[in-house]
Amino acid sequence: MFKSTLSFWTAVALTASVEAQGASYTISASLSGQSFLNAFEWQAIADPTNGDVNYVDQATAQADGLYSINGNTVTLRADDTTVLDGSVGRNSFRLQSQNQYSTHVAIWDIGHMPEGCGTWPALWFVILVFGLKMSEELGADWPNEGEIDMLEGVNNQSPNQATLHTSANCMMPAQETMTGTIVTTDCDVYDNNNSGCGVGFADNNSFGPGFNNVGGGWYALERSATYVSIWFWERGSSSVPSEVTSPGSTIDTSTWGEPSAYFPDTDCDFSTHLGPMNIMIDLTFCGDWAGSSSVYAASGCPSTCTDYVNENPSAFSNAYFEFNTLNIYE
Repeated sequence: MFKSTLSFWTAVALTASVEAQGASYTISASLSGQSFLNAFEWQAIADPTNGDVNYVDQATAQADGLYSINGNTVTLRADDTTVLDGSVGRNSFRLQSQNQYSTHVAIWDIGHMPEGCGTWPALWFVILVFGLKMSEELGADWPNEGEIDMLEGVNNQSPNQATLHTSANCMMPAQETMTGTIVTTDCDVYDNNNSGCGVGFADNNSFGPGFNNVGGGWYALERSATYVSIWFWERGSSSVPSEVTSPGSTIDTSTWGEPSAYFPDTDCDFSTHLGPMNIMIDLTFCGDWAGSSSVYAASGCPSTCTDYVNENPSAFSNAYFEFNTLNIYE
């Protein structure tokens, strides 16, 4: 009787602890339009994920019309006019933030994301050592200081998947308080071919054409010393917090409700697995994930990934991001 009662109250305490996660933060950057672009630098590098892509510098992107600013909105797109012969990939973008972040909240208002067979768009956070290129995850010490993928997917396949990639001895619990569904629990990149520990979102409109059809929405990532929480709200959602739609000088994430994805430090020491991180924005094509023959075929896409991307430029007229705002709190 005593044991059962103790177990009950222990469970209540643990549940309360999880539900009480959240904290107050103060704004450190409010980015839109030109200030958004100024907060990032362009990476004209070979794609470490072996994509059918040619990442260009800002001057080339401007000359080719691959980015634009309309009021507060920044559009980043891939080339959608050139038939390729296979000697070079499709021109696209890869941006990294000038600053690095540890404990913080990033709130993104996104109006559109890239869609199309062969596309692999991502918004992610990773440690960067300028000038050193070791793998997809920039930095000489990857994966020892980790990677957080906030928004990622391929070939129009929803929902969004958020993922942690780390070094050894980092696991996620099999059950968590969140609206998403656990895909994998082992975050060690060397245990599972770098699939990391992922969470599939509950909302099919969190990625791809579904996201665009509802006018986009808001993504928010909170990183603390003991957990990472990620939320998504559709544009027309009645549950999106006013702090997200109308960001002010402070926020309190404890009032935002259950996150879409939640990564606690229960079986992963964040102090030794996650370092300061840059924000990354990119769009590649095919490559190790989107171009995998089994993944591409299962997506219902035509031809082979590389042939389709090379021969059908007009298929990528919707392969673009529209960023309205990015507000960062620390």
